[in-house]
Amino acid sequence: MSQSFNYRHLFYFWVVAKEGGIARAAERLDMAVQTISAQVRELEKALGVSLLRTEGRNLVLTDAGVAALHEADHIFALGELLPVRVREAATGQTLRLNLGISDGIAKLAVHRLLTPVLDEPHLRLLCHEGEFQPLLGELALHKLDAVLADRAAPPNPALRTTSQLLGTSAIAWYAPPLWAEAAANNFPHSLTVVPV
Repeated sequence: MSQSFNYRHLFYFWVVAKEGGIARAAERLDMAVQTISAQVRELEKALGVSLLRTEGRNLVLTDAGVAALHEADHIFALGELLPVRVREAATGQTLRLNLGISDGIAKLAVHRLLTPVLDEPHLRLLCHEGEFQPLLGELALHKLDAVLADRAAPPNPALRTTSQLLGTSAIAWYAPPLWAEAAANNFPHSLTVVPV
């Protein structure tokens, strides 16, 4: 794994951003102001961008700093889960999989997709059914581990999602003969002229 920055430097930056300044961060961490300042400069150097700038007498985040803070929030939230997950694994405790299920997917298809997961003895599956876009929001906030949907997630660099086709299913249209004839020409565009 390639790593171009030091997580300790990221942590110091994170505390500075949360505390609203280097002096308050140094006080919270019981470190010298110069040390904290040097650590943040090292992170900026490694990333190749300025994360903080002075505005009057205040220190504020740059746009890159806001992005770094957002990612650091996720990184350190996941880091807080590490001891819990390790203890669960060491004691054989059950792991949880929070799965969002789009209400556009047939329940039979969901059952077939989840059958292998249901056979895992140390996995507790929690399913949350809902509309596609709100489920993606929950995924972005790490409240869900994955989402089963009838379509791929739209491209959005902020979400950092990956879509994987798990299967396909056939669909059939049934209509009275008159409507079927009207829809037969220029199908599927002709569906706009018949009641659906």
